[in-house]
Amino acid sequence: MKLYSFKTQQIIPIPIEEAWDFFSSPHNLSRITPEHMNFRILSEIPPKVYPGMIITYKVTPVAPFTTGWVTEITQVNTPQFFIDEQRFGPYAFWHHQHHFKEVPQGTEVMDLVHYGIPGGFIGRFAHWLFVKRQLNAIFEYREAALINLFGTPDLKTEIAQA
Repeated sequence: MKLYSFKTQQIIPIPIEEAWDFFSSPHNLSRITPEHMNFRILSEIPPKVYPGMIITYKVTPVAPFTTGWVTEITQVNTPQFFIDEQRFGPYAFWHHQHHFKEVPQGTEVMDLVHYGIPGGFIGRFAHWLFVKRQLNAIFEYREAALINLFGTPDLKTEIAQA
């Protein structure tokens, strides 16, 4: 199995504690996931993530195919990071790190995803054909959703800090 990685960074103009409160609540996932994916949490979940937490979802990665997805929150270090790993779902491997760092403009949010696609050669072809593009589109949607929710950093602050 080939292992792929994906990294994205964004600064949102809110304090790290507020960013942590938003991202560590699984209830907010649907607010930053494209509507066409029909993302639904099926399990009962508490307001904040904790190590060992299991979350079950239904998601439509490619219409009309809906699949189940089970992730476990494996590590939490409030408010710096948490990690979720797929236990069952569409990927052969999924390890998603969510990092938060206080910066002068607010909070830098960094996602690092390592993932593998099942199916050998066919999986590698599917990755080339659409999976890689779909992941990019999901995180581009997320970036736009976060701008709509929290705004953009003050450029004057960025220039003054340079």
